[in-house]
Amino acid sequence: MKVISLNIPDVLLIEPQVFADDRGFFFESFNLAKFEQAISRKVQFVQDNHSKSLQGVLRGLHYQKKPFEQGKLVRAIEGSVFDVAVDLRKDSLFFGKWVGEVLSAENKKQLWIPEGFAHGFLVLSDSVEFLYKTTKFYKPEYEIAIRWDDPDLAISWPKLNKLISDKDQKGMLFNDFKGLGL
Repeated sequence: MKVISLNIPDVLLIEPQVFADDRGFFFESFNLAKFEQAISRKVQFVQDNHSKSLQGVLRGLHYQKKPFEQGKLVRAIEGSVFDVAVDLRKDSLFFGKWVGEVLSAENKKQLWIPEGFAHGFLVLSDSVEFLYKTTKFYKPEYEIAIRWDDPDLAISWPKLNKLISDKDQKGMLFNDFKGLGL
């Protein structure tokens, strides 16, 4: 596998080695030893999630407060998304910065989003099936949604008509998050 540090170095793009021929393809989608070597620490995934969404669905930006911050390893197994991670670690040089990558069934890339980041994605294809491993269990009482269209974050989402849940439409502004003292 090839591991690429993005503009926020702790967020990693992972490109698997794919073996393809006229019969199809094979690749190792996860190997704990190689993954831990790539992120330079031990990790324990406790939950796998699988979602299906239609074109234009925007999910996020989601974040779980301490002590339930989630690291996520995400990928699309059908279709494609524009996937975004926002650094919410107040002691980080990249606090309030974001990175985005296209993840698709075709490119088979995965994104490692460590604890301390908000996460969201926009479906680019007709539909998508999206998988993510998490390092902590989902705890709705610890979840925060930050506005996907926050002017201070200025995320460059692809131009699509967006379908957004009520919860995500009512997400807090980044400025309000900064004042929480988390």
